[in-house]
Amino acid sequence: MSEPAANFSIHDAEANLSRIIDRVEHGEEIIISRAGSPVAKVIPLKQRVNRTGRGSLAGRLLMSDDWDSSEVNEAIAGDFGLAP
Repeated sequence: MSEPAANFSIHDAEANLSRIIDRVEHGEEIIISRAGSPVAKVIPLKQRVNRTGRGSLAGRLLMSDDWDSSEVNEAIAGDFGLAP
């Protein structure tokens, strides 16, 4: 069973924003309340894929032999409403 989210009043949240962000970055969820009623939840964003640079997907993508053919390009242009 997971722990309940930490709760901060708006005043405390303003005074401790850096600490709250640090806690959220480490996976914690924080509830912010006004007059004792929860009004907001601060949650961690999902991490983006960590790509190390160009070619980081090398060997992971499979492309058909006709990936850059005029037929494929025309079909893609048609999907976007562009005339070939």
